[in-house]
Amino acid sequence: MANSTTSKEFSTAAQADCLKLIEMAITEDIGASDLDAGVDCTTDSIVPKQAAARAAFVSRADGVVCGVEIAKLAIERWAPKLKLEVQVEDGQAIAPKQTIAVMVGPAHDILTMERTCLNFMCRLSGISTLTSQYAAEIVGTGACVLDTRKTTPGWRRLEKYAVACGGGENHRMGLYDAIMLKDNHLAFYRSLVEDNDDTIPTTIKIARDWINDNAAKLPNGKNTILQLEVDTLEQLEIALATDCDIILLDNMGCDRLKKGVALRNEKAPRILLEASGGVNLKTIGEIAKTGVERISVGALTHSAVNFDIGLDWEIAG
Repeated sequence: MANSTTSKEFSTAAQADCLKLIEMAITEDIGASDLDAGVDCTTDSIVPKQAAARAAFVSRADGVVCGVEIAKLAIERWAPKLKLEVQVEDGQAIAPKQTIAVMVGPAHDILTMERTCLNFMCRLSGISTLTSQYAAEIVGTGACVLDTRKTTPGWRRLEKYAVACGGGENHRMGLYDAIMLKDNHLAFYRSLVEDNDDTIPTTIKIARDWINDNAAKLPNGKNTILQLEVDTLEQLEIALATDCDIILLDNMGCDRLKKGVALRNEKAPRILLEASGGVNLKTIGEIAKTGVERISVGALTHSAVNFDIGLDWEIAG
């Protein structure tokens, strides 16, 4: 069983999502999905169509870049007269005043495409930079930092790509590719058992049987991950006797996490443990030292601040 589904590859599925988002972004700006059909009042009024220029995407801070691949797509599809000279690829560290890429070609198209490209690059570089900071705090511990489904609607594949670029790993992509039994799922099944202690074993068995029966339509077949969330050590002990793959220890302090790891090591060393809740840059290091293999952090995507990148005019062509 794989630990994660992480890949820094800008997948075909991510590209397809990206093209839809870029088209929406351009339409928001110029009132059409085609640069020739749309209107950029400011640029149209003062910039001749034949004027040439160079303009550079420049970092204003230390971080990890992400979004260059999106800028490539945007320019290739919507502004093919422009050339993008890439100097820093996605996933690479950048410093203040460092040039990431340069747009060369019609000044009119550079100015019209500027904000669309920057919006993607700044948002995704913010995520990759924040992820890199979390990852740096747990180097050498054996733990990994993972994202969650707390993503911007429509942006999930792009934001998870940014997490991977920052050195993090990806949790399940969506509801379709893994099972994660949470407290509300268990609450439902409590009504079906006579003894509350049977809730977790019953739920796990039903879920595992469902995976086996429906393997043909699942992306990962019979290898579909089965994960369970618990919030007490008593629940953990019961879960360790089941056929689950990963157990998420929700909102447990480091002392309880250490006890949970010791219990797992004794009873079911094959099962991976994941910590979640109360994780920030100040706490993740100590959490990783407890021995859990996985630490999920919703803040990677829902609380990342846009990275500061500017477009600096270089020369007139």
